[in-house]
Amino acid sequence: MPHQNFASSTPNSNPVAVLPMLSIAPAQVIRSKGCLEQSGAVIARYGHRPLIVGGDCSNTVLTQRLQPAVSQYQLAIATASYTPDCSEASLTRLQEAVATHQADLIIGTGGGKSLDAAKLLAHRCGLPIITIPTSAATCAAWTALSNIYSDQGAFLYDVPLPKCPDVLILDYDLIQTAPQRTLVAGIGDAIAKWYEASVSSGHSEQTLIIAAVQQARVLRDLLFQKSAQAVATPGGEVWQQVVDATVLLAGVIGGLGGAQCRTVAAHAVHNGLTHLLAAHDTLHGEKVAYGILVQLRLEEILQGNQLAASARQQLLKFYSEIGLPQSLHDLGLETVTLAELHHAAEIACAPNSDIHRLPFTVVPEQLMAAMVSTTAPVESRRSGVDIGGVIKETSEVLDTTTA
Repeated sequence: MPHQNFASSTPNSNPVAVLPMLSIAPAQVIRSKGCLEQSGAVIARYGHRPLIVGGDCSNTVLTQRLQPAVSQYQLAIATASYTPDCSEASLTRLQEAVATHQADLIIGTGGGKSLDAAKLLAHRCGLPIITIPTSAATCAAWTALSNIYSDQGAFLYDVPLPKCPDVLILDYDLIQTAPQRTLVAGIGDAIAKWYEASVSSGHSEQTLIIAAVQQARVLRDLLFQKSAQAVATPGGEVWQQVVDATVLLAGVIGGLGGAQCRTVAAHAVHNGLTHLLAAHDTLHGEKVAYGILVQLRLEEILQGNQLAASARQQLLKFYSEIGLPQSLHDLGLETVTLAELHHAAEIACAPNSDIHRLPFTVVPEQLMAAMVSTTAPVESRRSGVDIGGVIKETSEVLDTTTA
């Protein structure tokens, strides 16, 4: 796991606590335009019978682009799909595919879920792992973590891994073939690092956690400055810099901060929304971006936090510029029922949820109030709101929007 506590001792001494072990980065990162076709030597260093794990489309694309490597280094490639989701059932089938092919290497390709499945598969099979993302939608190609979902796409739990991938191959030509929406979603996922890490770990005095939080601030500022131009000029220099930010720098923050620099409400909201069938057409980063607004709204209505109010207004303007969702309506959830929203809020507020890293208590009814008012104007300063009033307001809004 990324953070494992060890204890060492010497004769006639008490055990000495050792700081958690960190998994900060892949052993090697290769990045350039067209580097995939030249990656045969790197792949062959780790194995000659790779199993490529991804979706059907990404598997086909990668197999075609690896043909020069296959011929030059005599690689015996097989492919396996992670679908219907990165679930335990899929992982069982993938382990069977590893055995059938007698694979000596896992290559993960595609988006976040396929990369998560490939990383966890490699760990369970004791094989090296190379990640080749096909979009800039997440930092999954970098991290020592996999998220597990149900076959229906509902988030269940995450699995810390003992190391980051052995190699990450970032081919900008391959990334550019992905829909622009994926980069925008990656921006939403990456910018959440600041809003969550600053809450969960902003007061830490540990050197590496301080560094991670400050890197999250740098990442936020970089994305504010460059995202609009990157979206407007795909394939250009600024676009490439933003791809580096969403795939690589976001991963650096998770590596440095590790389990002690955690997600908070934004990802908790994402996890709750995955339990609504109607939310499955939206990307991970889109739900997380919306979740940032919900987190800031909670700070407003429960603490009267004017800095959170200002930050929310800043994000709303930024989201408008690049096309990130600002409301349930933007997520395609305009017809969500009160019962469905309450179910998502209950998942997000489960006892083990990271939402409880907020410096105040949150119950589902309060979360629902924030979820339906992410675009509300800034309110006058106040120290909090009456819970009964919050529940009543939420019900009235939902009754109107879902009628």
